[in-house]
Amino acid sequence: MTISAHASSAVLAAACSAAGLDPSAAEPIRIAENEIWRLPRQRAIVRIARPGQLAAAAREIRVAKWLADNDVPAVRALPIDQPVDVSGRPVTFWEELPGHTDGTVRDVVQLLKRLHPLPVPDFPLGELDPFVRVSARIDGATSLTEDDRSWLRRRHDELRHQWAQRPTGLADCVVHGDAWVGNVARTASGPILLDFERVSVGPPEWDLVSTAVKLTTTGAVSPPEYAEFCDLYGLDVTQWEGYELLSAARELRMATYAAQHAATRPEWQKEAQYRVDCLRGRRGPRPWNWTRIM
Repeated sequence: MTISAHASSAVLAAACSAAGLDPSAAEPIRIAENEIWRLPRQRAIVRIARPGQLAAAAREIRVAKWLADNDVPAVRALPIDQPVDVSGRPVTFWEELPGHTDGTVRDVVQLLKRLHPLPVPDFPLGELDPFVRVSARIDGATSLTEDDRSWLRRRHDELRHQWAQRPTGLADCVVHGDAWVGNVARTASGPILLDFERVSVGPPEWDLVSTAVKLTTTGAVSPPEYAEFCDLYGLDVTQWEGYELLSAARELRMATYAAQHAATRPEWQKEAQYRVDCLRGRRGPRPWNWTRIM
C-alpha cells in the first residue's frame, strides 16, 4: 500500500478542522494500512483508516463506548461527533495514553478475562472472519513469485473451507480479533486494550490462538510464559482439536501481512519470503522464529 505524505497531511488537516482540533504540530506514529498521528497540543491520537471503512470506524467508536460502559481498561474515544469522513477515508480521535510500553502475555490474558464474559452488545458487531483482507494481501504481495502467490491462494481457499466446518469449542462471545501484546499497552496503572478494528462475535479460541502461535510458530513466547497464560485463562487452546486450523489461519494472516507490505518496504522482503517458505515446508519444523516487522 503506497501512502502519499502530502495526501495524508491533507486528510489529517481536514479531519482535525471538522473536529475542532489543531493539527499544526501533528507527529506521525505509524504509517501503514492505517495511519496513526499524535496531536501533542491536545494530547490526542488520530487514526486514519483505509478508504471504504466508514462503517467499521463507526463500529470501533461504539465498541470503545461499550467497553467504557463495562469498565474494561481500554483506550477511550474522544467525546466528539465521529468518525469524520474525508474523501472516503474515515478518521477517528482517541485519548492519548500516558507513558507506556507494549503489554505482556500476562496483560493480554487479563484483558481477555475481562472481555470474553461480557454479554454481546445490542448493536451489530458482525461475525468473526479470520480471513478478512487475506485475498487482497496476496494480490498485493508483488515481491513474491507467482508460484508462491498461487500457493497462498490455494491455502487460503483450503482453510476457508475448513473454517466453515470447524470443530465446536467454547460458546461464541465478543472477541477482540487481534489479541496480542502489540495491541495492549502497559501503563503504570495496568494494561490497556487497543485497536478495535477486528472486534466481533466468534469463538474465544481465536483470541487465545494469537498467543499460542507465539509459542508454537514464531518462538516469541517462552513455555513458562505460555503456561502462565493458560493457567490464568483456564484453558490450553493448543490441546483443542480445532487448534491446527485456527493456528494455520493465524499463520496465513501473519505471512500475507508481511508479504503485502514487503511490496513497498524492501527491508521486509527477506522476512516475508522466509514466512512463506516456512508455510511451504522449505524451512523445517516449527517454531520458525519469525521476526516482528512492525
